[in-house]
Amino acid sequence: MSDTKEYVPPKVWTWNKDNGGQFAKINRPIAGSTHEKVLPVGKHPLQLYSLATPNGVKVTVMLEELLAAGHTGAEYDAWLINIGEGDQFGSGFVDVNPNSKIPALMDHSENPPVRVFESGSILMYLAEKFGAFLPTERRARTECLSWLFWQMGSGPYLGGGFGHFYAYAPIKIEYAIDRFAMEVKRQLDVLDRRLAESEYLGGDTYSIADMAVWPWYGALVSGQVYGAGEFLEVKSYAHVNRWTNQIAERPAVKRGRMVNRAMGPLESQLRERHDASDFETKTQDKIEAAKK
Repeated sequence: MSDTKEYVPPKVWTWNKDNGGQFAKINRPIAGSTHEKVLPVGKHPLQLYSLATPNGVKVTVMLEELLAAGHTGAEYDAWLINIGEGDQFGSGFVDVNPNSKIPALMDHSENPPVRVFESGSILMYLAEKFGAFLPTERRARTECLSWLFWQMGSGPYLGGGFGHFYAYAPIKIEYAIDRFAMEVKRQLDVLDRRLAESEYLGGDTYSIADMAVWPWYGALVSGQVYGAGEFLEVKSYAHVNRWTNQIAERPAVKRGRMVNRAMGPLESQLRERHDASDFETKTQDKIEAAKK
């Protein structure tokens, strides 16, 4: 390990607003809203407030898959929440998700409307509401949910752990990068071994387990997050790569990845989605407006 000045934790930790690198202005040690902002409500019962991070993509993929499967009640409005600008701390959003994290969903088909937050909870809620992408037989259901919760527990090691220290931290800390790189490699091995014996994570059928894991680990091995593919040597996970490519070809997945996307090539972005026709009518006018 390289020589560094040893950090000695203070007796009582205090918040240094300037110590946070790229995310310093949106991270804070308290909850609650910072400003008043009413959330918009569109024409559909399902109102999604999100951004196309891996956690956000889980839900838009699920909604597009439901629509592709013929569940017309899954039509939805998707509103962009710009977390870099602090939209998640607006009073309306905090009312939907007191944890101030995307995605958040309101179901206005219920009276009173139901709020759902945490991406895994939203996937389960939609799966149960529409009776889709979650097996009903106990053994199969349990296997599916085990992998869903595996992702919810493992994802922070990939995103907040490896991704933060490798890609975003204001200084590179060898110990932190080594610690989380080791864990991400272990997780990829867990997935690879499972996918060597099963077409999908839950078994023979595509499910919310795949929708939860793919936006994180599929994006990692396909080079779409952190630019860490070569560093982590991800090509060796043949079964994860097979599964990643297989899911990426699903039309609903392609659409779901576009929704609430505010980064990357403009042709890949559909910042708001209010109707299925929005994918076909994403005109140059909309692209130019997105630049402003």
